[in-house]
Amino acid sequence: MKDITKYQGIIPAFYACYDENGAISVEGVKALTRYMVEKGVKGVYVGGSSGECIYQSVAERKQVLEAVVEAAEGKLTIIAHVACNNTADSMELAAHAESLGVDAIAAIPPIYFHLPEYAIAQYWNDISSAAPNTDFVIYNIPQLAGVALTMPLFHEMLKNPKVAAVKNSSMPVQDIQMFKMDGGEDFVVFNGPDEQLVSGLAMGADGGIGGTYGAMPELYLKIYELTKAGKIEEAAKVQYAADAIIYKMCSTKGNMYGTIKAILKIREGLELGGVRKPLANLVDSDMDIVKECVAMIDDAIKTYC
Repeated sequence: MKDITKYQGIIPAFYACYDENGAISVEGVKALTRYMVEKGVKGVYVGGSSGECIYQSVAERKQVLEAVVEAAEGKLTIIAHVACNNTADSMELAAHAESLGVDAIAAIPPIYFHLPEYAIAQYWNDISSAAPNTDFVIYNIPQLAGVALTMPLFHEMLKNPKVAAVKNSSMPVQDIQMFKMDGGEDFVVFNGPDEQLVSGLAMGADGGIGGTYGAMPELYLKIYELTKAGKIEEAAKVQYAADAIIYKMCSTKGNMYGTIKAILKIREGLELGGVRKPLANLVDSDMDIVKECVAMIDDAIKTYC
């Protein structure tokens, strides 16, 4: 059986870090990585939605991953999302990630064109073949990718022995149960929607990967601890507090990741820049909401952690 303990826990999705000119900030990446280590999370998911991957070049994504691996010093499980909207670039990123010794690579399906399932499977298997010694994580996020991981496609992918996990960001928690049941005893399923971590864990998820985890890791670590201890009612209270903060984060005119970076600047002194166009940066009036989020996070941590 595989050792899946390295995937069990809270794994924040890593944020894009830019300097004042909008270029990748290597120092910002390293500082954010050290922050994750200090907070005691299990690992980081690099180069996904939170990392603004579809707005970055192949060279930039390599630069980010290299900085994360260097700063982590082996203290974090590292999952590198390597999907691009063409196979060749995705395979290049996969091979690069394996050369750095990451724990796993991950990929969404190809977006825009609606491909038949055999073509999606070929795309994922081609990416996996470029990193033959590294676990492969399927990223199921149908609401953004435009295509869902169906059970027939899942069964086809299980023929690849390197397919070790699904990052499930579909909203029905039933999907977690189905992937766990058919994946086998040592198959990993990550809960994706931050707002339902308690539900996902209760349904059998091994851990969570989430875009708001990095803004308030203490709350998600507490949710994981309480849920695993069977204290569901207590965990739900923390989940409700986290959800209220998420809803407030989403009320800014700017993109939510810009809100999170502003929160981290205030709470942790991290300089991570804004977001990359066409994502919308914060406007001046958003700062009142950012400060309210900071107060809500501080209060929730004081109350529950």
